[in-house]
Amino acid sequence: MQILAIEWLGTSLAERPFCVRLLRILTLNQYWRSRMRACRGLTSLQIVALAVAAIGCRSPMEVCTNGLMRVRVSPVNDNSVSPVSARILPGTRNSCNFRVALIDIDGVLLNKNVQVLMTNGENAVSIFREKLDAAAKDPRVVAVLLRINSPGGGVAASDMMRRDLLDFKHRKNIPIVACLMDVSAGGAYYIATAADRIVAHPTTITGGLGVILNLYNLQDTLAQFNVQSQPIKAGERIDLGTPVKPLPPESKAILQKIADEFGARLQQTITQTRQPHNIKDADLFDGRIFSASQALEIGLVDDIGYLDDSIAVAEQLAGVEGRTSVVMYRRDTDRALTPYDITPNLPVLNSIMPLSIPGMDRSQLPTYLYMWQPEPLLEKNGGT
Repeated sequence: MQILAIEWLGTSLAERPFCVRLLRILTLNQYWRSRMRACRGLTSLQIVALAVAAIGCRSPMEVCTNGLMRVRVSPVNDNSVSPVSARILPGTRNSCNFRVALIDIDGVLLNKNVQVLMTNGENAVSIFREKLDAAAKDPRVVAVLLRINSPGGGVAASDMMRRDLLDFKHRKNIPIVACLMDVSAGGAYYIATAADRIVAHPTTITGGLGVILNLYNLQDTLAQFNVQSQPIKAGERIDLGTPVKPLPPESKAILQKIADEFGARLQQTITQTRQPHNIKDADLFDGRIFSASQALEIGLVDDIGYLDDSIAVAEQLAGVEGRTSVVMYRRDTDRALTPYDITPNLPVLNSIMPLSIPGMDRSQLPTYLYMWQPEPLLEKNGGT
């Protein structure tokens, strides 16, 4: 989370000074409930200007609104964020003894915080570990349901999440069911293979089993603006993969070797865990996608059903059919009203300023991906 310190710097209409105290912004709702003291006449337009100025702020900045008011907005990290806690979903049985923990995996899986409104956002790897730890500490949790809706993500992030799931499985020794929703491809499916049973929604898209590293050649584009790169280097290939010049064959071979290694690791894990049949490995791991029925036919999933069916499967494997509450782990400000609720994890500024050029954001994500990626901007936009 962030605290935005708003400091008064100037005067306003009729030379009447306004006094603005420290404004703690934790969520949008808490923003409007924050205590702001003014000597006179702070208008709603000026309040809105403060809120707009705070969105996505990553460094101290000055904000001027028609010369009427001027503030300095400074984001400060706040480590007092509430830990996740179990919430029983409305409409489910209120069992005192047994719980099925529904843990969601959504969006592009990256080991980085996704910037959202007024906060530092959530890190997919970190929040997943936190939810697993919370479930592990609850003796009433008898099964875990992974609700997965993700095209995949970073190779390292996917691998860490799968390892954390296996560690949880060994510690807790309870059944784990993965329910594949709209899309569960690449690293998201890789994580699902650590579950005891995989259930695919009837219209799920899965597969996408391959590795991609997004590189671009922007040399001609930059030349149109008379921009030329002038790096000072110690190490011939220290800028390996740079977008400011074409990729030489020798450099491509180096990067390709790493992609092949990661691809082999993905292939080995899935074939050992799932033992898919009726399809050649060359076809299964060329990155193609499959429908739910196709995935069932070749052994990538065990059943086809809906989220409620997956809950029933988890109860059955735990031997407590019809006797559980379904809980989700949420922070104080997150929704948990239905089993479909997710924690917001998409960058707000992408909807406000959607313009993005492939390659221009390369420095923010120089990573190999286990991800089905028909759109090159998925890695920036969070998967939607």
